[in-house]
Amino acid sequence: MVNSCLHLSGFLLSSLGWLGIVIATATNDWVNMCKYGLNTCKKMDELGAKGPWAECVISTGLYHCTYLTQILDLPAYIQTTRALMITGSILGLPAVGILLMSMPCINLGNETQSSRNKRTILGGVFILVVALCGMVSTVWFPFGAHQEHGLMSFGFSLYTGWVGTLFSLLGGSILTCCSSESSSSHSYQDNNRFYYSKQGGSNVPATSSTNHAKSAHV
Repeated sequence: MVNSCLHLSGFLLSSLGWLGIVIATATNDWVNMCKYGLNTCKKMDELGAKGPWAECVISTGLYHCTYLTQILDLPAYIQTTRALMITGSILGLPAVGILLMSMPCINLGNETQSSRNKRTILGGVFILVVALCGMVSTVWFPFGAHQEHGLMSFGFSLYTGWVGTLFSLLGGSILTCCSSESSSSHSYQDNNRFYYSKQGGSNVPATSSTNHAKSAHV
């Protein structure tokens, strides 16, 4: 029961974390660039938002974006963020599918508990890779943007990426650690069961031979 609850908690955290990574990847409100206060920049139409895919100008009634299409001319932090976030978003899909198929309420034929645990560990490792991609991207991007543009503030997409990274890290850790402990405990129980059955099997012939000797003596 405890392992089922931990498995469900890890699955939910991993799914929410992957969803946060996907939202952060698809949006461009990562950092807000402004030389003055945010309200002043909005009135002067000088508040800028930047993400991996576009640079936007935010004013009181306008949201205009210029997409970053010159791939070879982009800074290294933008290209790296694009590659890592896309990798994390794509890798999260099979990870969630693997974790869904390894849920305790889903049975795939006559599979053993050890194979289910191995599949859970594999999905947990994939989620940890997703968390690693999100962690590097959401730390490197604001640092690189600050060096390039100066004063700035964090945007909604960056906070979403941080939350998604944290959830993915927690979910992947729970699934990997708990499944490995469960697998080792099942292996220990199987070894003990084999030992006792072997011991019991060796006692049966001894008992039968003793009874046979007594009957022959009579």
